[in-house]
Amino acid sequence: MSDTSANLSGDAILAEAGFFPAKEVIALASAQVMSVKNLLDRVPKRYEDRRRFDTFPTQASSEPVCLRGLVTDAGRKFFGRGGMYEVVVQASNEVGFGENSITCRWFNAPYISKILAVGMELILYGKPKDVSGKLVIDHPEFEVIKAGDGNRASVHVERIVPVYKNISGISQRRLREMVYTLLENVDPETLSGEFTVDESYPRIDAYREVHFPNEMEQVEAARRYFALEEFVQLQLEVGRRRKRYQQVKGRVQGMKMDLLREFYESLPFDLTGAQKRCVKEIISDMRSELPMNRMLQGDVGSGKTFVALCAALLAVNSGAQVALMAPTQILAEQHYLTFRKWLDPLEVRVGLLTSDRSEEGDITWSRKPQIVIGTHALLFNDEIFDDLGLVIIDEQHKFGVEQRAKLVKKGVMPDVLVMTATPIPRTLTLTIYGDLDVSIIDELPSGRGEIVTGVRKKPKVTEVTKFLKEKLADGRQVYIVYPLVEESENLKAEAATVEVEKWQKRLSKYQVGIVHGKMNAAEKDRVMTEFRANDIQVLVATSVIEVGVDVPNANVMLIYDAERFGLSQLHQLRGRIGRGEHKSYCVLMTKAPNPEALEKLQVLADTRDGFKISEADLRMRGPGDVLGTEQSGLADMRFIEYLADMELIREARRITEDILSKET
Repeated sequence: MSDTSANLSGDAILAEAGFFPAKEVIALASAQVMSVKNLLDRVPKRYEDRRRFDTFPTQASSEPVCLRGLVTDAGRKFFGRGGMYEVVVQASNEVGFGENSITCRWFNAPYISKILAVGMELILYGKPKDVSGKLVIDHPEFEVIKAGDGNRASVHVERIVPVYKNISGISQRRLREMVYTLLENVDPETLSGEFTVDESYPRIDAYREVHFPNEMEQVEAARRYFALEEFVQLQLEVGRRRKRYQQVKGRVQGMKMDLLREFYESLPFDLTGAQKRCVKEIISDMRSELPMNRMLQGDVGSGKTFVALCAALLAVNSGAQVALMAPTQILAEQHYLTFRKWLDPLEVRVGLLTSDRSEEGDITWSRKPQIVIGTHALLFNDEIFDDLGLVIIDEQHKFGVEQRAKLVKKGVMPDVLVMTATPIPRTLTLTIYGDLDVSIIDELPSGRGEIVTGVRKKPKVTEVTKFLKEKLADGRQVYIVYPLVEESENLKAEAATVEVEKWQKRLSKYQVGIVHGKMNAAEKDRVMTEFRANDIQVLVATSVIEVGVDVPNANVMLIYDAERFGLSQLHQLRGRIGRGEHKSYCVLMTKAPNPEALEKLQVLADTRDGFKISEADLRMRGPGDVLGTEQSGLADMRFIEYLADMELIREARRITEDILSKET
């Protein structure tokens, strides 16, 4: 590519540039691609090395293949009652049939038969499978090679070719040509941004190598370049937000300590050193004129709720109200019961507000609660708060940024404490939550029993049942967790509503209940109340119990199809046991044959350290699943996989701090 005609600005609007027909500009606009930079920033989702294609397979494979072949047969068959069509295309290489052919099928896509015809040369991409002794690829990605495509200058063959996320109305071939055209004509000087992350690597070179690399090594270098840019931009936004926040005058709270002292004296145990350290950090924040903006990280069972109680009492003692928002009704009710237990003797008014329930305890709404605990319903009640001085958000990654902001706006510069039981590696905390101060509870309260975690491949039902009966005979309680509520045709996994009947028969001497996300709030509440009271000894459940369930007598958890859960989610589920003095057992059941699944589960078996688990989860699944995609800036990130690259994160931090230090 040359710069001989580089006269197009990177900021140019495509509708005005005149390079592409109006119908293509409209199609691009529908995908939010308006400018030259917008299209260049749409990096490929993958690449095909069309300098050398895979040989035609002779057996099924779990890995996709990229083939170049001729269409030797094409037709369509009508089947089913819904007007379904099966379009069948047989493709082979130039040698002939037999081992060198493969069948491609498209279901209910009759338009395919109008595109493909015998004699056409195709590039196919997909996973071959065995169907009645015949190799088949269902719904492969494909591209027709046209006359002249063999030219060395072509962007479609005999090179490493980019494959993009589809844009309706524009084919892959045309999209590739459009990007190539822009790179040929854009003025490199107009592609620079607010800052430069690497003076030795011109941005135009990064664009060229991410779209049309000569070698795959260039792709990695270019993607890291753009990832670094993205991380710097995100950290700049976070850093500037923190600066603005520090310029705002907030309220001074926490000077009165009467309620906090009474609470301490009422406890039959002492807070851990880590809990006391976190409380001191919160007191310091609340006494400052700057609004508190703090994250409390604590592993499952570390006692975050007691730290939140202390913060709430400081606000109440200062004459302000407190809101605690939780993501589920079960968790909100658990907090409500805990707060009532400890604060009723102190005559602090605690209320519960969810979409289905409002509980006033011994108060009436005419005397508004001093502490209101609830779900998203808190966002839609404008009458309950007179002077909201402290906002506490539990499992904060379950909420979007706008939801958190909406609750904060119900007060006048309230202090904010967000809590998470998902330990987040420090480098990620700096990137995503750099505007927050961080407190970490890094020790568990005393008196907690040991948790033994084991991985079992296809265990025998008789052995599992015998193990459960032994623990139940000792007076303990059991969780049995499944990934699905109901059976699914698409997923080969066991479902809670089906398996509960089997467990009721196997454990007929005991009460077996069920709880899942499709039950209404009243049903879930009734079942959980009975389980806490030991009226139900065995609870069959889905991941709905991963937060907010505190039953110290439950010391056994079986998790079926455990490989279908993320590591951090499994760690959360395991945190439901080991909350009492009894030795506990978490058994991860799996039928997965692949070594990767067993490796993942073994991480959980080897450690209870939430930080180690979240780092492993980050490497295996990426931060989108670990943190939740609603985090600030996370949903729109293009290079989210690099958030696990600690070296890149540190470099972004260094560049960001340098830029911020030069800003007034």
